[in-house]
Amino acid sequence: MNAQINGINLAYSDQGRGLPLVFLHAFPFNRTMWEPQLTALSSRFRVVTVDLRGHGESDAPLWRYTLDLFADDVSGLLDHLSIQQAVLIGLSMGGYLIFSFYRRYADRVKGLVLADTRAEPDSPEQTAWRFRLAQRVYQEGAGAVAAEMLPKLLAPTSYQTNPALVQKVRAIMVDSQISGIVGDLMAISERSDAVPLLSTITCPTLVLVGEMDALTTPAENKRIADGISGARFQIIPSAGHLSNLEQPEVFSEAVRSFLETIVKN
Repeated sequence: MNAQINGINLAYSDQGRGLPLVFLHAFPFNRTMWEPQLTALSSRFRVVTVDLRGHGESDAPLWRYTLDLFADDVSGLLDHLSIQQAVLIGLSMGGYLIFSFYRRYADRVKGLVLADTRAEPDSPEQTAWRFRLAQRVYQEGAGAVAAEMLPKLLAPTSYQTNPALVQKVRAIMVDSQISGIVGDLMAISERSDAVPLLSTITCPTLVLVGEMDALTTPAENKRIADGISGARFQIIPSAGHLSNLEQPEVFSEAVRSFLETIVKN
């Protein structure tokens, strides 16, 4: 499905009924990364997955991207779908987007699931790395981001035991638009420090992280959970950064269990 939001075309899927869930994908992926959760959860909840601008089937304008702009796009999509409040579920960049969304639209948030993400801003070294990667992608194409990032995204064992997943992850990355990749890198590098925001988050929150996540470590995710009053924290065993794809059953069940507490209340 498609909607005209903030002057661009946004692609999304909308399945199921009940408590609305909005899944926000990682960099440089698209909404297809949430297929296991869409299958597992749409029989009980209303599951919305969206291709952020620059990704998947959404428009990829060549212009400046920011996480606040992504947040406005998501709010516009909620308006389009007549959803006043939703549980937001974001992994990595999707988590950064959640922080921006909460700053701007806290009243629209019923609950949060933050997965494999980070509250701290980029260090100068991380910003410099993103700049160099953006130049490589501009010169060499999307394959450059796959070559740079694919070895870091999964648990070490996944590269030997799950070649189909490795290929799927790579295929999504190399199919990404250059304008979206570069726009993401700029938006991520300029994101605000979310650490001061944590103590202001009052909705039910679950923080998930892969046991072997080398990009946003369990320690970093534990700091997020510790900073949010009442937040749950769970480590996904035998998973790296893309914990929802490496251990989809465990990830989906953790989300389902958390959501049931929101429905009961």
